[in-house]
Parts: sequence; C-alpha cells; structure tokens
Amino acid sequence: MSIIQKIDRNIEVGIITVSDTRTQETDKGGNLIYDYLTNGDLNTVVLDKHRKIVKDSVSDIRGMITMMLEDVDVVITTGGTGIAKRDVTIEAVQYFFHKEVEGFGELFRMLSYTEDIGSRSLLSRAIMGTHHNKLIVSLPGSTGAIKLGMEKLILKELNHLVYELNKDA
Repeated sequence: MSIIQKIDRNIEVGIITVSDTRTQETDKGGNLIYDYLTNGDLNTVVLDKHRKIVKDSVSDIRGMITMMLEDVDVVITTGGTGIAKRDVTIEAVQYFFHKEVEGFGELFRMLSYTEDIGSRSLLSRAIMGTHHNKLIVSLPGSTGAIKLGMEKLILKELNHLVYELNKDA
C-alpha cells in the first residue's frame, strides 16, 4: 500500500456558488461546502472574502475564479453544472484547466448512480482540473450532490491532491 503524502501547511480554499437567485442566507450549497471544510480534520482555511455568489454567466464565473486563483490553493464551485441553457459553469471553468482530472467526474457519476439518483446521474457534469499548482472542482448545486462529492471524494483526497500539485514547486 502506498503512503499518501500530505501538504504541511494550511490549504486555502475559495467557494463560488453559481446562482441567479441565491443569497448568503439561502446558499445551502456554499454553506455546506464551508461546513465540511472548516469542521473536519483537514488543514483548510476559507476566508470570508473567498466565499462568493456569482450569476450564471461565463464572464462572471471566470472573473471570480481569476481573482480567487491569486490567493487560494483550491476553488470549489457549486451550481450551474447541468445541461440547461443557463448552466454554464463547466464552460467557464474548463477555460482554466491545464489538466482535467477525468476520474473525478467518472467516480462522481458512478457514485451518484449507485448511491443516489440512478440513471439521472448522466446529467451531472461534475469536473475537476488543475491550473498550474491550483485545483478547481465543480460540483452540482444540490446538497445531496455536495454531500456525496465532499464525503466520498474531495475530503478524502484534497490534502494529497494539493501536495501533488505543489511537490515540485
């Protein structure tokens, strides 16, 4: 069994909720991600300035990601990952990818299929990719999807992913 390497500093995370209707008070998804990151055993830090809500607009999403990438190790978006015309998060996020981590989306859909929603999981466009030594993750907006993604994938691998992205830096 291989040893999982961990980064020996705090991991700074930004959270972006993509929604035309959410406010800080009604942002269940963003709040749930924040709770996972700050109430566990992870060495993660989420500053208030790195918790934002943006409209379902490619330019707004890209602008916020650009700003966050200057300060954080990881950006997690929630919302706007479906196939409706207004769901543009994936198109906005993929612009930044130097490498896509295809296994994340594949595992997310497999887990969604077997544990939760069945064949409707094919509609999920959850993705993960790298931008230089930064990580960008996009999750659907439902709290069930966030719970699944955070508990089954992100929380288990976040420290190791950030370590891998920074080990040669």
